Amino acid sequence: MKPGKKYTSAELQYLQLLARQYPTIQAASTEIINLQAILNLPKGTEHFISDIHGEYEAFQHILNSCSGEVKEKLDELYGTSLSRRDRNELATLIYYPEEKLALVEDETEDLDEWYRITLHRLIDLCRLVSAKYTRSKVRRCLPKDYELIIDELIHIRYEEAHKRDYFENIIDTIINIGQAANVIEAISEVIKQLAVDHLHIVGDIFDRGPRADIVMDSILDYHSVDVQWGNHDILWMGAASGSRTLVATVLSNSIHYNNLEVIETGYGISLRPLSIFANEVYKDCDTHCFNVKLTNADGGQYTEKDKLLSARMYKAITIILFKLEGQKLIRRPEFGMPDRLLLDKINYENKTITIGNTTYPLEDCDFPTIDPANPYELTPEESKVITQLTTSFRRSEKLQKHIRFLYSKGGLYKIYNGNLLFHGCIPMAEDGSLLSFTIGGQKRTGKEFLDYAEVSCRKAYYDKPGSEERQFGLDFMWWLWAGRNSPIFGRDRMTTFERRFIKDESSWTEPKNAYYTLYNDPKICDMILDEFGLHGTHCHIINGHVPVKAKKGESPIKGGGKLIVIDGGFCKAYQPTSGIAGYTLIYNSRNIRIVSHQPFEGRQDAIHNNHDIANDSVVFEHMESRVNVAKTDQGQELKAQVDDLMKLLAAYRSGAVKEDHKE
Repeated sequence: MKPGKKYTSAELQYLQLLARQYPTIQAASTEIINLQAILNLPKGTEHFISDIHGEYEAFQHILNSCSGEVKEKLDELYGTSLSRRDRNELATLIYYPEEKLALVEDETEDLDEWYRITLHRLIDLCRLVSAKYTRSKVRRCLPKDYELIIDELIHIRYEEAHKRDYFENIIDTIINIGQAANVIEAISEVIKQLAVDHLHIVGDIFDRGPRADIVMDSILDYHSVDVQWGNHDILWMGAASGSRTLVATVLSNSIHYNNLEVIETGYGISLRPLSIFANEVYKDCDTHCFNVKLTNADGGQYTEKDKLLSARMYKAITIILFKLEGQKLIRRPEFGMPDRLLLDKINYENKTITIGNTTYPLEDCDFPTIDPANPYELTPEESKVITQLTTSFRRSEKLQKHIRFLYSKGGLYKIYNGNLLFHGCIPMAEDGSLLSFTIGGQKRTGKEFLDYAEVSCRKAYYDKPGSEERQFGLDFMWWLWAGRNSPIFGRDRMTTFERRFIKDESSWTEPKNAYYTLYNDPKICDMILDEFGLHGTHCHIINGHVPVKAKKGESPIKGGGKLIVIDGGFCKAYQPTSGIAGYTLIYNSRNIRIVSHQPFEGRQDAIHNNHDIANDSVVFEHMESRVNVAKTDQGQELKAQVDDLMKLLAAYRSGAVKEDHKE
């Protein structure tokens, strides 16, 4: 007889803890069988979206449609039995069940018949999208109020005569007791949840568009999601963490793009302190360089008085911003950006500024709060205003909830199922080597620097208020936003000052990091993937941040298929540059496909006219065989659980751990 395995005290302690969850051989065996079955199921579909920029209607539509996944399933199921018009109608119902049901109920004569037909179709579709999941996982997706009903309907074998009557009786009862609309809404939500197993947001939820807070609410409610922080996300995270500089930046950007609804309505932050200050201090100032950007749609809503107040507020907060940035650069020489100290380079007598070796005439030199002898010092009034505004950002309950979510679900990069996701770039030198940074007193490159940067961002929010670690984290978040070759900014400089005050556009240039040229080389992409421990045919870099200029023939697929740029292009301000509304990515068990989108005409147009976002889907990589869960990150975790349970079985059988048969 073989002697039993000898266990260390740590091993035995772990197995005894595991035995609390699986107290018998039967319980452990059942779980092993269950996990092995899951490992052989097809991997779930991943959905990648980037650069949403507050365009909540377009984002929610793409989220609802799963970038065409819902339509594809409808075509698969009903392509030969329903007209395109009927399939479009059904798709819109799934996207917007509550609103679409209200229209149907007003327009349909025999509503009970419509309910019956629609319930049959939705149940068939739900059955199709649930086929690659375990029944237990499908149950977890079902709403509690209708869990048993929907579970029964999608698993009944309708082709069996005795089951058919049972099925139809359930449908009749749902309709007769007035629950059809509620059940339709519930099934629609289940279909969308099962169509996409996991959502990746590859940066830039905030700025430019109208309501980033509504986008955040949608993400908070999503069943499975991660976020890679973009430069505009870091900006808002830093502002919410208490950085006065980044609060000033958020407000300067928002006023410039006439995008204050998200601040005042979305997050309940009052701008009254700034408006009072600006109207008093800048009432007699030249503000022609600070005209707010208005579209044709909203230009008529504002009086000249409104526009003047906006310009004064914009100028007031921008001057505060330039002062605070200067203080930061002086305080942090390790950022290596003394050339961006500009306020002390102004010649007020000649109305010029010298940047580098070039002297430029200034369009505006009317700065009532700047002391030429001490240009980076805030006046007492400026200090009071920016402190009040920063306190409002810190006290906004909704903003803090959203920022905590970004910290808990996000990071600067993500490695997931063989893909490397990040928003900006991996900073590189012209020769293709990784750029090194000595910020923080130690030389770091590549993954090591990104790991350091992420920890610093977390300290800015979580470390003790007033501590040096927290203050450094806040300063570092500003560097990530605008620092030279920052991984999420990816440029040599941010020329905000030049764009406001210098007419010569040659001074506006913001040279991109070498990464954005080198990433066309497959060898460079392989080198980056290797830096993050990824190897293999189906490993990719999935990248946001820079809009793809599709109208000029630029492709989102770089590096011989190793890198995919999915700047969503949701923001209307960027669409003239890109020519489209950007890209999303779908990775399922059979292939990876990129989806290009045309601009969204609006939620009401979609609901009333069944108009979807026009898109083109291109499969650029097929899997040699269908990818199952065993080949995913989740699969590795499940295999480890199986290994542990096998050890528990052995311990039970050897007597090292006792079973607990409860009576």
